[in-house]
Amino acid sequence: MDLEKSEVISWIKTIVFAVVLSVGIRVFLFTPVSVEGASMMPTFENEEKVIVNIIGPALSDYNRFDVIVFKAPSGKNYIKRIIGLPGDRVEYHDDELFINGEKFDEPYLETNRAELLDSGDLTGDFTLQDTLGEEVVPEGHYFVLGDNRRYSSDSRDIRVGFVAQEKILGTVPVVVWPLPNARVIKD
Repeated sequence: MDLEKSEVISWIKTIVFAVVLSVGIRVFLFTPVSVEGASMMPTFENEEKVIVNIIGPALSDYNRFDVIVFKAPSGKNYIKRIIGLPGDRVEYHDDELFINGEKFDEPYLETNRAELLDSGDLTGDFTLQDTLGEEVVPEGHYFVLGDNRRYSSDSRDIRVGFVAQEKILGTVPVVVWPLPNARVIKD
């Protein structure tokens, strides 16, 4: 009987340890998130499951073109791409991105540009002043855009606006579901 009791206690300890470990990993390192909508297509498809790296960005800064998940003012989690860092002047002219007066290429937009059915721009002209009333991205904030620019609610929308760093959950390094779509995300 003592042997059976010892074995039961051992199993309980193992199960408790496994639960604590998995909760710890989910809360402090990585957490799964579902993609909702088409705003990041083709980088992410609707209903794909991604893993959000929570710990990595806490140890270093976010970088331009990182794909992040953040808590939007609506309370939902949004997945977008960082375009403007604190202090940046961001503008679009003739479907080209300019940051602090320097033109930046966005190769992740090529598929969407190629699939346009009209002769219009993927990303309409704007400046931060025009859209959000600021000359530069405020300190502690980021300017984000969806990759599917015509169908994205992002920093150009006053309801989203600049994203405060404390609202960012983390970066998105991988898609894990459905399995045929599993992949590492590259800038």
